[in-house]
Amino acid sequence: MELLQLQYFQVVARLQHITAAAKSLHVTQSSLSKTIQRLEEDLGVPLFDRTGRVLRLNKFGRAFLNRVDKALFELAQGRQEISDLSSSESGSVELAVTTANSLTQILQDFRVRRPHAHFHVQMLKTEEMLEPLHRGEIDFCLSSPPIHGEDLECKIIALDSFVLAVPKGHHFVDRNSVSILELKDELFVGLKHGYSTRDLTDRVCQSVGFTPKHVYEGDEPARLRSLVEAEIGIAFIPETSTWSSSQEEHVKFLRVEELKSMREIGLSWHRSRYLSHAALDFRKIVLEYFKGLPREGNHSF
Repeated sequence: MELLQLQYFQVVARLQHITAAAKSLHVTQSSLSKTIQRLEEDLGVPLFDRTGRVLRLNKFGRAFLNRVDKALFELAQGRQEISDLSSSESGSVELAVTTANSLTQILQDFRVRRPHAHFHVQMLKTEEMLEPLHRGEIDFCLSSPPIHGEDLECKIIALDSFVLAVPKGHHFVDRNSVSILELKDELFVGLKHGYSTRDLTDRVCQSVGFTPKHVYEGDEPARLRSLVEAEIGIAFIPETSTWSSSQEEHVKFLRVEELKSMREIGLSWHRSRYLSHAALDFRKIVLEYFKGLPREGNHSF
């Protein structure tokens, strides 16, 4: 049994399709099929039920995948630990986030403290984070809602509410707050369905009898302010994202009476994952950043 066989098996088990797995692994389908067949011959049992190129894990495959995941996870931790010990001044951090709003200052602080460290950030939906977190591909998940699990540690680092971003020419510009019902005839720019900001604010609006009219739906939260400034529409923005930088000249933020303390922001990591010195420093910077944010109600608009 070879390590490469286990790595290939893990990918095939995850995708359950030879063509997709071969493409992901950058190998030919025939080579991949032969590798899986040799693994099954070594084990003496089939791991998949096959229908053409579509595979389904059988009871042997599910049991074996559980062991393979744990074995490859431990090997990855060992590789990371050795790398950290051999070059403690560098190190790396793998981060997944549901929003990039708070990242700029955090990454700047990390660069100052760890100028030779590497980091990689990917934006995922909350439900997309669990699998790579359990496979040991991610050090931390910064998310709302927070991610919890039997093998996970989760620290709630902030309670966030939402504010309304309007352009300076908007008829609400002289207001400091609005109610949800006043927004039923407005045009919105926002994130796609599936992002917590969108789903939470949609539910609150629907609770008073309307669904927000979106003229733009995207997956880049940082773009929303520029769209508001261009008067394309108004937007619900997490309040924490307005604290990390000065307010734009052409955008004003208003409190929304029904959107106070709407969500928790959590930092999650795998309890068994080895965390490099760089990763530990990164976690400390994240906690310091959110601890230093103004408390709800202390931010002026």
